[in-house]
Amino acid sequence: MKKRLGIIGGGQLGMMITEAAKNLSNEISEIIVLDPTENCPAAQAGAKQIVGDFKDEDAIVKLAEQSDIITYEIESGNTDVLSKVKAEIEPSPSTLGIIQDKLLQKTFLLENELPISQFYKITSLDDLRKKINELGLPVLLKSRRDAYDGRGNYKISSLEEIEKAYQYFDGKSLMVEKFVDFKMEVSVIAVRNTKGEIAVYPLVENIHEDNILKMTVAPARVSDDVINDAGEIAKKTMDVLKGAGVFGIEMFIDQNDRILINEIAPRVHNSGHHTLQSCKTSQFEQHLRAILGLELGSTDLVHKTVMCNILGPDGFEGKYKPVQLEKDGVYLKMYGKDISKPQRKLGHFNVVDQSDSKDVSVLLEMADEIKNSILIKSLD
Repeated sequence: MKKRLGIIGGGQLGMMITEAAKNLSNEISEIIVLDPTENCPAAQAGAKQIVGDFKDEDAIVKLAEQSDIITYEIESGNTDVLSKVKAEIEPSPSTLGIIQDKLLQKTFLLENELPISQFYKITSLDDLRKKINELGLPVLLKSRRDAYDGRGNYKISSLEEIEKAYQYFDGKSLMVEKFVDFKMEVSVIAVRNTKGEIAVYPLVENIHEDNILKMTVAPARVSDDVINDAGEIAKKTMDVLKGAGVFGIEMFIDQNDRILINEIAPRVHNSGHHTLQSCKTSQFEQHLRAILGLELGSTDLVHKTVMCNILGPDGFEGKYKPVQLEKDGVYLKMYGKDISKPQRKLGHFNVVDQSDSKDVSVLLEMADEIKNSILIKSLD
């Protein structure tokens, strides 16, 4: 029997999940998204939309009444309300609750003996000073909730910055974490279906600028040992979390090739966009397969690929001219957002080695060249 799928969030991730659902038309009859922005990207892809805040109780109840199963593309949903509705929720509200609070997330990982950096709960400015004295500098002061793309992080490198960093968060619940001297940021897109089957995509390398993902390199340029270690850590993480769906597990590789989990996203992930062209099964179709209890698709990497985000430029906000790219082996995906804002994710493109003859460094050069050629200009 076909199911009605509800999604909390209708941005680009919801849009690509909606598009992937067309491959599973025998399983899904309708998609309804909850999003505060009218005509959100997912609605443009064919989803029915409920306009409302992600945490609005009435809106969530309305979504549940129209859905057989609910998932999310943003981890800001109201877990208290979700736990009470009749619709099936995947990943479960309990799994979401663990991940929404970064302190709970790190505590959960520590209790399950997964590798992380040292961390503490922060209760006051004096408490922060004491913990920094123990951890040493630098450290990362983090908001426990509602933060992404580095917006909830403040790197403290000197004693003079402590009070300023504390005041920056204006009374929010905080934690502090020892800064990892990493040589590479990587991630694993991992998946678990409702029957407990677990699979992982190949390890990818992530290149950030200003705390926002710039490029993802698939596969990561690391040793086989590191790849295997990351895969095993990701599988264990999925096993203990229990939630069904695709999860983005961000990791650091330190100077001794030791892997530490940074953060987990209980949803499809920016660093998995390469799977649209690089893998047999995209992360978006895989997520649907997982939450519907279907057999998981192949996670094999078919083509080396570099994904590059298209971000709104600094100093400009407004409607912009359409972006066009016509180049062999390059796949453009714009998200249908009318307004450009500084650092807003407007789209991405994948540079794909379809001939299996190019080195990843060549793909990176191509991606940089293309990125520099894209100009987000005013429509006026």
